[in-house]
Amino acid sequence: MTFEWNVFIDALTSGTFLRGALLSLALAVVSMIAATVIGFVVALLRIAKNSGARSVGWTYVWFFRAIPTLLVLLLIWNAGPQLFPALRENWFTPFLAAFVGFAVVEAAYMAEILRSALLSVDDGQHIAARALGLPPHKVLFKVVLPQAIKVAIPPSGNEFIAMLKYTSLASVISLRELLTTAQSEVSVTFRYAEYYSAALIYYLVIVSVAMLGQYFLERRYQWISKGQHTSVTTPTSQEVPA
Repeated sequence: MTFEWNVFIDALTSGTFLRGALLSLALAVVSMIAATVIGFVVALLRIAKNSGARSVGWTYVWFFRAIPTLLVLLLIWNAGPQLFPALRENWFTPFLAAFVGFAVVEAAYMAEILRSALLSVDDGQHIAARALGLPPHKVLFKVVLPQAIKVAIPPSGNEFIAMLKYTSLASVISLRELLTTAQSEVSVTFRYAEYYSAALIYYLVIVSVAMLGQYFLERRYQWISKGQHTSVTTPTSQEVPA
């Protein structure tokens, strides 16, 4: 069986593949946003002075890093309606189940990334900000977080790219994302090379755009380190690690 270019081009330009790709991208974006918010809260628990809070944060990270993402999806989609009757209604869609599953699992990894980024900011920054009379929440959001974001961007970008590929796992709960679309066409035509190659092109394009976005974000936050050398009002900022 030869490679049929017309089948490949038709798949590449079809609305079905485009919708599958957009669905995968949308799922990855909203899941990553939710995972970052949850992960930030968990990261704060992990570095809290209270031992009970640290235990809660550690347990969350341990639990969701220990179980496979595929198992989480199956539990939410299949076991969830069995345990909670409200989930048997039409509003509980495969997209929503996948969003919840990816967000809670990815939050465990984002929590570790953000925890490391927050801890990378030198203690002198905290002490100087507190000496200026800033309350703890302003020290966190005005002084520590902007510097931690710069540290967290590269690993977070990698996690987002990984999330794009994880979305293919949602095929097990009947979500018609990009890979499910390709598999559906293959099951009818048995043209493996053409349809899987079309899906591959979509993933390459999406990941390339994501890498470009990561590059510009990293450039956007270069001002933090460059500003340390030009600023004369905050000498303690020179202690921030590169």
